[in-house]
Amino acid sequence: MALLEVDDLRTSFHTRNGVVRAVDGVSFCIDRGETLGIVGESGSGKSVTCLSLLGLVPQPPGRVEGTGAVLEGIDLLRCPREVLRGIRGRRIAMIFQDPMTSLNPYMTIEEQLMEPLLIHEKIDRAAAARMALQALQEVGVPEAEQRIRSYPHQFSGGMRQRVMIAMALIGKPDLLIADEPTTALDVTVQAQILDLIAQQQRQRGVAVIFISHDLSVVAGFCDRVMVMYAGRVVETADTRAVFREPKHPYTRALQRSRPAMQAKGAELYVIPGLPPDLSRPVPGCAFAPRCEFAVADCSRTEMQLQDVGAGQASACLRVQRGELTLQ
Repeated sequence: MALLEVDDLRTSFHTRNGVVRAVDGVSFCIDRGETLGIVGESGSGKSVTCLSLLGLVPQPPGRVEGTGAVLEGIDLLRCPREVLRGIRGRRIAMIFQDPMTSLNPYMTIEEQLMEPLLIHEKIDRAAAARMALQALQEVGVPEAEQRIRSYPHQFSGGMRQRVMIAMALIGKPDLLIADEPTTALDVTVQAQILDLIAQQQRQRGVAVIFISHDLSVVAGFCDRVMVMYAGRVVETADTRAVFREPKHPYTRALQRSRPAMQAKGAELYVIPGLPPDLSRPVPGCAFAPRCEFAVADCSRTEMQLQDVGAGQASACLRVQRGELTLQ
């Protein structure tokens, strides 16, 4: 049985310009100890998908619907708010994208590490302080005994990210959502952060949802990959299959846009066009206007995710028909 099963998740934002369908029918599952990568351009719905599961989408203007998002028998979309508050930070933890804006500038690192323990574990402050110090030491912050009483602005970007990881893991969650945890960090610090998450995952058997736009990081870190475009899943498979044999033109275009894939001195490949306006109905395949392989049927036929190989699914009509092979 999967740790988390999400079925037909839909999140929309009701604005003056119309209803923006940020997440439109997303389904996936994740097992204990597994790492699922979610990739796609900015605005594809990656972060909103995970925020919807935790009840962190403002309502209004947001509206979260779906068949279900079940965490071992608990439907996150329909359970009482008190139950969801007990799950957030304890069974499901999240590392947010920007640690500087996620950490409270008026509270010391110690106070922020202690907070989830005092809320969820109901322990005294002395015990919480000991656990906070241990958590900071486990994520490799030097001189943790002195620095734990510092404020976020006194830490570097890499150290703040380590604090965020410590905060997320201090409650021993079953599922960790990492929303672009290596953004704006240099390559050396990126590697340290990824090694740290992987180490904690091995020790505790935590499942990880890893959101990123960096395909190189995803290729080396994730077991499975889910590719999103315009609020929908366009391809899903194990990591090796996605990178060796992509089954959707958008996945192939993302790979081609990696600088490492370009010949030295050659002009960098850029996916033509722009993502669609999600406040308006998108007929057929949302990627068709930007796709070099699109035919007339692509803009007329509703996009549906279907199995196209062993453990691999694609929403490309031509791939499903056997008309198109991508290399």
